[in-house]
Amino acid sequence: MNKPQGTISRTADSAMGWVNKRLPVTQFYQDHLSKYYAPKNFNFWYYFGSLAMIVLINQIVTGIWLTMHYKPDAAHAFASVEYIMRDVPYGYLVRYMHSTGASLFFVVIYLHMFRGIIYGSHRNPREMIWIFGVLIFLCLMAEAFMGYVLPWGQMSFWGAQVIVNLFGAIPYIGEDLTIWIRGDYVISDATLNRFFALHVVAMPIAILALVVLHLAALHTVGSNNPDGIDTKDNKDATGKPIDAIPFHPYYTVKDTFGIGVFLLLFAFIVFFAPEMGGWFLEHDNFVEANPSVTPEFIKPVWYFTPFYAMLRAVPDKLLGVVIMGAAVMILFALPWLDRSKVRSIRYKGAIWKLMMVLFVISFIGLGWLGAQPGSIAQTWFARIFTTFYFAFFLLMPWWSRMGSTKPLPERVT
Repeated sequence: MNKPQGTISRTADSAMGWVNKRLPVTQFYQDHLSKYYAPKNFNFWYYFGSLAMIVLINQIVTGIWLTMHYKPDAAHAFASVEYIMRDVPYGYLVRYMHSTGASLFFVVIYLHMFRGIIYGSHRNPREMIWIFGVLIFLCLMAEAFMGYVLPWGQMSFWGAQVIVNLFGAIPYIGEDLTIWIRGDYVISDATLNRFFALHVVAMPIAILALVVLHLAALHTVGSNNPDGIDTKDNKDATGKPIDAIPFHPYYTVKDTFGIGVFLLLFAFIVFFAPEMGGWFLEHDNFVEANPSVTPEFIKPVWYFTPFYAMLRAVPDKLLGVVIMGAAVMILFALPWLDRSKVRSIRYKGAIWKLMMVLFVISFIGLGWLGAQPGSIAQTWFARIFTTFYFAFFLLMPWWSRMGSTKPLPERVT
């Protein structure tokens, strides 16, 4: 005999009450979903935060499955990847989901950061959100580099050789530092083992911790919006923001649609163009690492090429390393460099928009140049783009104040 509906409901409420006294599940759900109010004018650019979470989950899940068959041994690493690709049921699919996921992760992150810059999401009071975001970006770069070494192909080996040797340019401690990173006097089995441990255990833990802090900082001060107007202060009689709506169900539905479109694109790449013409997976990396044979042209994966182009544009090795590192570290200072009167690019003047367009052209240009052999003309273009990249940030306190701005609306549009 079936229990009355009221009895079942009371039992469920009682069970949930028992759980909430020991773990505030309902409170967490309300604080971060059903009663977390987000501005109601989110647009296309606000898909990329949720997409980054989806790709992160994909990387963790597929990475776990790959470690079940991968051998972090210089003598067997390449063969174990081939075994995954050829003999493990659906191994090729898992490997391509992981490699495609790595590239699309950076596509999403770059667009997410770009949205933050154009809409002023780094401005007061959201400096901590931006700082945690840049820390996530740094950890992703380290995670991607170490993961790129693991297949132990030609480009993996020689890419590691080039990048690790850069630390040797540091005065006094450079040589000892490179030996410590490699775990040996050359790139070897010890290097592969420690990169594997860091890639599989240490860096994912750090990234997950930073993501939690990133979201905690976001939900503390509230989300920005395309107008760059705070919505927390304008409330109705019940204390709810007039220009904001509950994240669930409105934005969970919106993000579900965006995730569906993204997964269709993801699946198309995985099944039809996983190598993306050598941009996602280089052809040389399908050849086993050989310390005796140097590839004709050593280049990193596309998401590192802008910084690699900066490195090559500088004749002095140490200065090149400093420039490459400073190109990332300068992002931490962005909240204090931007002195514009308004947050969003919608209300900024022509100078700001022009500088933003030139910055995007410079960054994409550096990305393309970093993947090229590096002729004299290409080197000079890389120097020009690098100069503008740093001028964009270092001169921002002056040029961001220039030009007229549009008046801000009282409420979000």
